[in-house]
Amino acid sequence: MPQRFYVETLGCPKNQVDSDKLVGTLLADGMEATDDAAAADLVVVNTCAFIDDARRESVDTILALDEQRADGARLVVTGCMAERYGDELAEALPEVDQVAGFGVPVNDRARGRQLIPVTSAPLPGLDLLNLPRPKSIAPWAYVKIAEGCDRSCGFCAIPSFRGPQRSRDIEQILAEVDQLEAREIVLVAQDLASYGKDRPGELGAGSIVPLVRAVTDRTDWVRLLYLYPSDLTDELIDAICATGVPYFDLSLQHVSKPLLRRMRRWGDGDRFLGRIDDIRRSEPDAAFRSNFIVGYPGETERDHDQLLEFIEAAQVDWCGFFAYSPEDGTYAASLEGAVDAGLMNERLAELRELQDGITAARRDDMIGRSVRVLVDSVGVARSVREAPEIDGIIHVDDDLAVGDFAAVEIVDALGPDLVARGGSIIDEDVG
Repeated sequence: MPQRFYVETLGCPKNQVDSDKLVGTLLADGMEATDDAAAADLVVVNTCAFIDDARRESVDTILALDEQRADGARLVVTGCMAERYGDELAEALPEVDQVAGFGVPVNDRARGRQLIPVTSAPLPGLDLLNLPRPKSIAPWAYVKIAEGCDRSCGFCAIPSFRGPQRSRDIEQILAEVDQLEAREIVLVAQDLASYGKDRPGELGAGSIVPLVRAVTDRTDWVRLLYLYPSDLTDELIDAICATGVPYFDLSLQHVSKPLLRRMRRWGDGDRFLGRIDDIRRSEPDAAFRSNFIVGYPGETERDHDQLLEFIEAAQVDWCGFFAYSPEDGTYAASLEGAVDAGLMNERLAELRELQDGITAARRDDMIGRSVRVLVDSVGVARSVREAPEIDGIIHVDDDLAVGDFAAVEIVDALGPDLVARGGSIIDEDVG
């Protein structure tokens, strides 16, 4: 009987892609997947280390799975936390059989319990990027087009353990798109719009545009997550709108110009509003998502007020607000001007309350409209306005088949979610 494996994924969509690559490798090794950790011979935890809350969740998950696993089953920890804190993690968690950094096999029983010296080893050339993946089990799938990041944002430690940007070949990306057979492809990377900049002789700046066009020719919907605002060119905006999914996920982080420079980031609120207005003039039905850090060292009341004013003016569909988390080795960790935790939480609550009202109003505006949706699971669908796993959903009739596109009418809104009725099937398959 083949051995069975269980993989638990924490963190962002990029981690999910890494887990899919691990699953593909384990299946190729002759193992079978199980959704029951207690029935697995190999339990793998793909960890996140972006902020302190994510690290705590990773440790809690590891300990919980250690209690669930069967006698004799191996527990392996991989992912960002393993890469960043490998030696500390192995010492602190003797329950773990192996701590494996990026690109290190997790299915080698001969290794026994060991620590992979991830802190001193060079990063693999393309990590897990070009390993095979199984066909997507959902109608949509993430595809990572590059690894690492060349930026030096003051709050972010990702370049220290993910390394510099390394862009994949377009042909490899398209081959993976074909393997997945998904109706929607969601392109992800640490710095998506910079795809190709690290390979000027082969790809070069602006290569994201022909890549988006090529993926659009192979699937029904193409969505882009994590766009740095300075690289959102007119050409890229046009390419995104031409996909039929005018969804713009802009990584803004703040709007106060002095604070953004302290973050080592480009832009300011006026520039961001101008770009959003430009897009809306070109595509009035465009949807927007962004995320902001609250309580970065030196954030003043005026900075906070500017962010509130921006949120009110921008009227974006979706927003995430996150408390600043000091990260070892980052520029911000040495800055003065720490914001009191109580004040930070007050600012977070004020921003979230404002955005919740904006999101609810924009969802109410959808009532009475006919929209095209992709059915993700029984009774659950999304339009182009909702990214999978991140935004709201649309409740649809249970008789609509998973994986089909349908035309439905929005009849109600429940906060971030919508309720639809009807459903005539639309044949959009371009794959």
